[in-house]
Amino acid sequence: MIEFTIALIALFAASIWIYNQLVKDRNQVSAAWSDIDVQLKRRHELVPRLVSCVKAYADYEKATLTAVTELRKQSISTSQLPKKAAIENAMTAGLQQLVVLAEDYPDLKADENFRQLQVELTDTEDQIQYSRRFYNGAVRQFNTRIQSFPHLLIARPLGFKSADFFEIEEFAERQTPIVELSG
Repeated sequence: MIEFTIALIALFAASIWIYNQLVKDRNQVSAAWSDIDVQLKRRHELVPRLVSCVKAYADYEKATLTAVTELRKQSISTSQLPKKAAIENAMTAGLQQLVVLAEDYPDLKADENFRQLQVELTDTEDQIQYSRRFYNGAVRQFNTRIQSFPHLLIARPLGFKSADFFEIEEFAERQTPIVELSG
């Protein structure tokens, strides 16, 4: 009887330990998403400044400027991760296109405000990439844990659900870009 009680106490203690690991991992995923969100907000604050700066030099590039502004609005109003990731990936491409426009406008390239915005944007994009890698690592650990024995014995009954990765959805965006050097 005493052995049964000890085994029951050990099983209870193990269950508490497993539950606490799952909660820790779930909170790590939430914190990592918060880090991404902070960086996306930082980028969203840069977009109007960058659009305004480019608009002064490239009035006929309105389609690109409008698209980036619209993507910013969509991203701000979206909370679903897969949809937000797709919008953010499109916005990254649009912002890259805006920066490439500077090559066609030497005055824009020389503009101090534009250069500062370009540096801030590059730093922000780097931070977003770092945050995405950290988030995806936290998601991988959490998902592995809730799908592995013995954790799944606690995770499933208590409603722990797999988290979504923040990933590139477009196949073309996964390919290495072709860079053409002119002149």
